[in-house]
Amino acid sequence: MGKLNVKNGTPMGNDHLCRRCGWGQCMTGYRESDFVVICTNTNPNFKVPFTMLDCSEFSDRNRPDWEQMQKLAIEVAPRRVATRTPGFSTMTTVQPIRRVADNEDEGEVARIR
Repeated sequence: MGKLNVKNGTPMGNDHLCRRCGWGQCMTGYRESDFVVICTNTNPNFKVPFTMLDCSEFSDRNRPDWEQMQKLAIEVAPRRVATRTPGFSTMTTVQPIRRVADNEDEGEVARIR
């Protein structure tokens, strides 16, 4: 038997978007057909007659909002732990480099031209 292709058919097995939304009130009965969803984002609230695939006012109830994230945030103050930064060394006193003149001897060996 070949594969049956139905155009513009109803997608099966999709989870209701309102189950994860903070605005949705979902009520489930004992049977699979006993399922009622009420959207509380609108005024007046209304019963959603079909399975929602996408919603412009979707608010995930499992994701914290801005105020909750600010409460949970840990304040980290920048502070220096060590007196020296590892990997870098600085000289405490700067000494000028002594330039050797052309006709002056360098140690025991004389410069030959």
